[in-house]
Amino acid sequence: MPIDRNLRILLVDDQEAFLQIVRQMLRQLGFRNVDVATDGTKAMATLTGAADPYGLVVSDWNMQPMTGLQLLQAVRSEPRLAATPFIMVTGEASKDRVVAALGAGVTGYIVKPVSLDTLKKKLAGLLGPL
Repeated sequence: MPIDRNLRILLVDDQEAFLQIVRQMLRQLGFRNVDVATDGTKAMATLTGAADPYGLVVSDWNMQPMTGLQLLQAVRSEPRLAATPFIMVTGEASKDRVVAALGAGVTGYIVKPVSLDTLKKKLAGLLGPL
């Protein structure tokens, strides 16, 4: 069964260019219901304040004042959000980073630069055929 293209997605990054690029990729894949947050604290406020839950979070790791890892930990500790699929995006592929993200409950991990093909494969692996 193909995934719901109306799935609510929250993109989180402090770099406007990244938000625009990934939002455009998601549009190319048919997703239209994409919101953005420019840091982890804003993302957490958006997620907890949403009347309708988000079906996916795609977050950069390196942000201030709340990192992507801290956001992931906050999401996993919130009962209403704990099962939300969460993809971490980072420019660093070090083993320590991957282990830390996995330990915090990340659903997927993408190393920058993000390509349309990589994003499509990751989404299909997490959510079902596109």
